[in-house]
Amino acid sequence: MLLTKDLQKNKLSIENTEYKVFARKYRPRKFADLIGQEYLVQTLQNAISNNKIAHSFLLTGIRGVGKTTTARIIAASLNCKGENENFDKPQTEPCLVCSSCKSILADNHPDVIEIDAASKTGVDDIREIIVNTSYTPTTGNYKVYIIDEVHMLSNNAFNALLKTLEEPPSHTKFIFATTEIRKIPLTILSRCQKFDLKRVTNTQLTQLLKKICDKENIKFDDEALEVICNHAGGSVRDALSLLDQMRLVTNDELSQDVIRNTLGYSDLENSLELFENLIKGQTDKVISVYNNIYQSGAEVRNILNDLLEITYLVSKAIILKNDFSEVKVSSQIEEKIKSFSDKLSVAQVSRIWQMLLKALQEVSLSPNQRQALEMILIRITYLAPNYNLEKIVTKLQDEVKKKAS
Repeated sequence: MLLTKDLQKNKLSIENTEYKVFARKYRPRKFADLIGQEYLVQTLQNAISNNKIAHSFLLTGIRGVGKTTTARIIAASLNCKGENENFDKPQTEPCLVCSSCKSILADNHPDVIEIDAASKTGVDDIREIIVNTSYTPTTGNYKVYIIDEVHMLSNNAFNALLKTLEEPPSHTKFIFATTEIRKIPLTILSRCQKFDLKRVTNTQLTQLLKKICDKENIKFDDEALEVICNHAGGSVRDALSLLDQMRLVTNDELSQDVIRNTLGYSDLENSLELFENLIKGQTDKVISVYNNIYQSGAEVRNILNDLLEITYLVSKAIILKNDFSEVKVSSQIEEKIKSFSDKLSVAQVSRIWQMLLKALQEVSLSPNQRQALEMILIRITYLAPNYNLEKIVTKLQDEVKKKAS
């Protein structure tokens, strides 16, 4: 018995000293912690407060925006007993201190079953769930089944689930999460209340990273965090994982130069300068900026991908004009994109886009990718406004008119 107690103490000691990565340590535990999903939070809390809770939810979105996290928060809200263990109905916000909330946080609540559909794809796995739904909750208000990556289920598994989703027991709730909404059968979609989790804006991500840096005593400059947020592409988990990695690289002193060199990543700000010189037709500056970006550690394909991203954003800004906004970029980058859109036409941007797309193939086939992209950039400079066909035709027409007069 003494040996058992010693082992338990050692286990607790190990758990307390175990390092938690930021993606786990700062994982939201209640609705108030979720960022960038205001519509979803408001809708779910209204449903809970008015006792109009759907029997099945489908959460979609890119990786790392909080689908599984939201599912767990919903499960905690539905089964929360309150700080004094005296609540017998769902709460709009889990208290996180009752026995039910603690069990869900520890992943051992008997009535909240989380299933990875990537590993349990067959019809037999679903039949087991269907049989278990007939049993009432052990301690909570509801039995909640969270099925992650639900699009991985087989067609037979989906078909087996249809009848239960159509008429589920009153004490059972299903929460599905997926990154591939198109792979979900329409018969399943029509039986679920669907929520699209949005990409988190760079502004919101930056604010979150600043708070974490302050808590963790990490020194940083705003430019370094912007590089991380641009690389994350709207994914909170990606941003936290990258911040966690970069703190080790920089020894808790985040520097944009070190981050760029470490990632081999050309962030949009550097590529914006390259793009600006491209459309001005300034070949010498294009070569100089490109070489600087390359020497800083950026991969050729990353530079090319950034130029494609900028070209896409500029075309979008030309078409949408004052309504243009992009969640993936900072306000400074957005203003720069708008300034480019004032100088270019859709036809010019389309030609640049086609040449950059062709460059992807040329770069992959070339024995020297750096030289291949440099030659392509030189080619593009001659598509700039000063060299485009419309300008040449107009100039020739003007000269003809002068001679005629």
